[in-house]
Amino acid sequence: MAGRKRVTLSDVAAAAGVSLSTASKALNGGGRISAATRVRIAQTAERLDFRPNALAQSFALGRSRTIGLLTQNAVGTWSGPILVGVTSFLGRHEQAALHYDAHFDIATLNANVRKLLARQIDGVLIIGEGPEHVLRSVTHEFSVPVAYAFASTDDDGDATFLPDGEMIGRVAAEHLLEIGCRTIAHIGVDVNVPATERTRGFHEALADAGVQAVGTQVSGGDWTAAWGRAAVTRLLEDGTDFDGLFCANDQIAEGAEEILLARGLSVPSDVAIVGVDNWDGVVARRRTHLTTVDPQLAAVGAAAAEYVIEGRDDPGVHRLPVRLVVGASSVV
Repeated sequence: MAGRKRVTLSDVAAAAGVSLSTASKALNGGGRISAATRVRIAQTAERLDFRPNALAQSFALGRSRTIGLLTQNAVGTWSGPILVGVTSFLGRHEQAALHYDAHFDIATLNANVRKLLARQIDGVLIIGEGPEHVLRSVTHEFSVPVAYAFASTDDDGDATFLPDGEMIGRVAAEHLLEIGCRTIAHIGVDVNVPATERTRGFHEALADAGVQAVGTQVSGGDWTAAWGRAAVTRLLEDGTDFDGLFCANDQIAEGAEEILLARGLSVPSDVAIVGVDNWDGVVARRRTHLTTVDPQLAAVGAAAAEYVIEGRDDPGVHRLPVRLVVGASSVV
């Protein structure tokens, strides 16, 4: 059986009783056309199931409707949700993506920049591996909008999009206070931009409630469960009495919980725990026992994509809201 004939813009114009030029302008949002005529043309296009030719539209608008994506490490844990946010937003706005990955190699990243410079793109979005990994700014190499998601650069004038690190700490502290905790400890890591922001927000929220964190500031480790086990052991051996515990990430929280349970303490009855990252959601382990603060990385990616598409000009650091995910480690 013969395939269905493709509906053209000429078919829409003829059915709506207008010229080809008027139909084109109406569907592209341009021209001095009455509202009634514009609606009639749009309804005709919908009735005929007209699908615009993307290439023809690009020529007509003088835009490729393509955004260049540069990633440091596309297969990294955090790149996944950011890419989902970016590509979903681009898809909803009929934008294509041209993606190059650097695999953490500076030479490859520079080569990918040159590849994009040779293409007709409408914007560039660079996805990093966190603000602690400072990228070389490439903004001034392009004549189109450039944004950085989950990254920082060596140029304060760049538009960067990050989760609100201080809000992460505030949300965790406020939740522990809300459920009745008053002796709250914190396990952080070595000096690190995200960890420092989380710690600062945590202590500020406690101070606002007239509460002070208990125990010596536990830091000096890394982002692993092993550090969580060592740090909470130190708190217990120092005789620190605590009914709430905020950990710098979910792996640390899981390590700390392991030791608390092994010592005969109940979670959350004796100690309520809050982590960060919503690790279960990222790696799809389908476990929801841990209360955690989700940095909403998909939303970070979408916000950066929106900035590029709209061609906005408000550079600087854009901090996006985070979300508390309540699990059994803090609420029975």
